[in-house]
Amino acid sequence: MASTQAAAATEQAPTKNPTLLAWVAKMAAMTQPDRIVWCDGSEAEKQRLTEQAVKDGTLIPLNPKTRPGCYLHRSNPNDVARVEHLTFICTPNKTDAGPTNNWMEPEAAYTKLSQLFEGCMKGRTMYVVPYAMGPLGGPSTKIGVELTDSDYVVLNMRIMTRMGKAALDMLGDSDDFNRGLHSTGDVNPDRRYICHFPQDNTIWSFGSGYGGNVLLGKKCLALRIGSYLGREEGWLAEHMLILGVTSPKGETTYIAAAFPSACGKTNFAMMIPPKEYAGWKIETVGDDIAWMRPGPDGRLYAINPEAGYFGVVPGTNYKTNPNAMETISKDTLFTNVALTPDGDVWWEGKDGEVPEELIDWQGKPWKKGSTEKAAHPNSRFTAPMSNNPVLSAKANDPQGVPISAIIFGGRRSNTVPLVLQAFNWTHGVFLGATMGSETTAAATGKVGVVRRDPMAMLPFCGYHMGDYLQHWLDMQKSIPQLPKIFQVNWFRQDKNGKFIWPGFGENMRVLEWIVNRVQGRVPTQETLLGWVPRQDQGLNLNGLDLPAEALQEATSIKEDEWKTELKSQEVFFEQLGTKAPEALMLQRKLLIARLDG
Repeated sequence: MASTQAAAATEQAPTKNPTLLAWVAKMAAMTQPDRIVWCDGSEAEKQRLTEQAVKDGTLIPLNPKTRPGCYLHRSNPNDVARVEHLTFICTPNKTDAGPTNNWMEPEAAYTKLSQLFEGCMKGRTMYVVPYAMGPLGGPSTKIGVELTDSDYVVLNMRIMTRMGKAALDMLGDSDDFNRGLHSTGDVNPDRRYICHFPQDNTIWSFGSGYGGNVLLGKKCLALRIGSYLGREEGWLAEHMLILGVTSPKGETTYIAAAFPSACGKTNFAMMIPPKEYAGWKIETVGDDIAWMRPGPDGRLYAINPEAGYFGVVPGTNYKTNPNAMETISKDTLFTNVALTPDGDVWWEGKDGEVPEELIDWQGKPWKKGSTEKAAHPNSRFTAPMSNNPVLSAKANDPQGVPISAIIFGGRRSNTVPLVLQAFNWTHGVFLGATMGSETTAAATGKVGVVRRDPMAMLPFCGYHMGDYLQHWLDMQKSIPQLPKIFQVNWFRQDKNGKFIWPGFGENMRVLEWIVNRVQGRVPTQETLLGWVPRQDQGLNLNGLDLPAEALQEATSIKEDEWKTELKSQEVFFEQLGTKAPEALMLQRKLLIARLDG
């Protein structure tokens, strides 16, 4: 049977690429599917797979009047998020993976997972999913092929990537493609592994159906493998949004920004400026991932390698993110949200009254006032970026957009001011390297502890974090026109634990200051930590009901808090050992000397 399927893999293939055909045949011989389907990305294929997914219960159709083209998926309750402790970087040398990653020796990993994959697709279909990460034909675009036994994965990959025949055509006869193998297996957490083999450009994922673990183009290729390829090839694969901000005069500035989860990343990427900013326009290039490489004119250019959004739903509403609400109004897959009696979806934080009765994310009856969540806190939407009403015309530009500023931001109740500008590139890398967020109830463990998350890449860096930070420092040599680097913090709290800064659309005021700094239009005040807005020529506060003392608190730099902060950073740098970049260690010593001076 296995040899028959392996032969069928090549006979039915819409490609003659010998490397690809041999690999698919080998994987089919191991997994032994009943049949093999090569995906072409067509509308007819989408309709066929959707009908099949509805028939087998994978998808539940939603009300076609209120949610046209939308479906609900419920995952196994033990399979609702990325599993960092089951995610491995498989390099020959453990040091190459570094202290912030789980490591497994490649041969040991292949052996362990081969035993799980052996015969795992008997009775199932193996889908061959060719896809492009990045605009088709672009110099930064990478091709991947994912083999999966999940029609849910195929339908998501169709939204999230440029999937199908076009990707195969771009690949041609090249052997330069990411090899991804996925099976849901029996969704047993004890047999769940997401393994990355950077030297082989390979990803094997077993035992999960959750997006972040199984949509292999997303975090797996775009960041873990991507970051490794970026170091090898001289570019950056980053967990960053990309937006364009256009002034009333028609001047557009492109900005990349790194925020850890629960820090308003998608909201920022799709921000609607307040009424005081009539004539200003924000457009989304990407909401999650940026691939950035030096351009021929000496600037840093960024593409969004994705074609869709895989976002967290709870808390999304017409106040926090009206553009996201419009984006998910049609042709969207919802995962682990609640179902209303009239066939719509609901989640905590949605606009309007809480319904009296729902079917919760596990398919159980739910009543208003229940102590249980109706939608899972990590419930998701998968929507095409073409749905976004503020999608940038440059989102599909193969060359990407020139980045003028990079922003690093975390969730901090104190210490870090609302906004500051780094003195130079090395200082900016230091700010990114030491950024952190206080843990929230969404994460396991103690609430309020600062978790260092360098460049928001802690779970996604595919090699040693010390080497990664050194790569950032080294990139300065190949970017003559360096972007300016900034740090922001929307989450400063007052003595009563209330957020001081209103956030959301009002973040436009900080963004305008950043644009003005990039264009050299406003003076600043120098502090020990960086340049901050001046009281007289700083942030535009017209129409903002924020007392002067509140703004003072949000922007304040308190030396005692920073002495504690620098002490805390020491633990992170010690973790990196001998690979902690000397330039960043010196930045920290310089700060300590300034504070003690």
